[in-house]
Amino acid sequence: MGLIHIELFATLDLVGQAPGGPEEDPEGGFPFGGWQAPLLDEVAGAQVSAAYQGTDALLLGRRTYDIFAAFWPHQQGGEDDEIATLFNRVPKYVASRGTPDLSWAGSTQLGPDLAASVREVRDRHEHVAVVGSLDLVQTLLREKLFDRLDLWLHPVVLGVGKKVFAGGAVPTNTTLLEPPAAGPSGTVYLRYGLVPGTPATGDMTDRA
Repeated sequence: MGLIHIELFATLDLVGQAPGGPEEDPEGGFPFGGWQAPLLDEVAGAQVSAAYQGTDALLLGRRTYDIFAAFWPHQQGGEDDEIATLFNRVPKYVASRGTPDLSWAGSTQLGPDLAASVREVRDRHEHVAVVGSLDLVQTLLREKLFDRLDLWLHPVVLGVGKKVFAGGAVPTNTTLLEPPAAGPSGTVYLRYGLVPGTPATGDMTDRA
């Protein structure tokens, strides 16, 4: 069985909507599409590239898939050649209730039983990366269908937008796998792993 890695960008108030650009997810009139762009730096770029090492499949929601399919096939040989070559080469699995255009080479739509389909993908590959795809991410978090959560926490508060942990989040234990790492823009990279069980409780007065 392989590992499912969630790669996620979020603000301090844990908004994960449309970090990449104004047209990425305009649902509800979200006014801050592209909020990540002014905060990008070389350190975060290197962290993202390292996080994709070993990836042998992508797991994407419909909206993210459409954006990627229109972009990455045309980026090989350019500034982002390394990631473009990887994304174009590996199988892509798409979670959608509709009938997406799967013209990007290596693309397959998941079956209607999302949890079962994701488990099959994890059994088939070593390192499955989930990129963007906030609605899909929320389902995977709720079902505890992930093994690693790479979270880039950016030094900005938006106050509006879709949150990473929306309604329906379930009690979950994670463990920090690496020391937090901050770049010059103030973005902090956190890598967590899923661990069994649910959060424990205690009494702070016992420490007196």
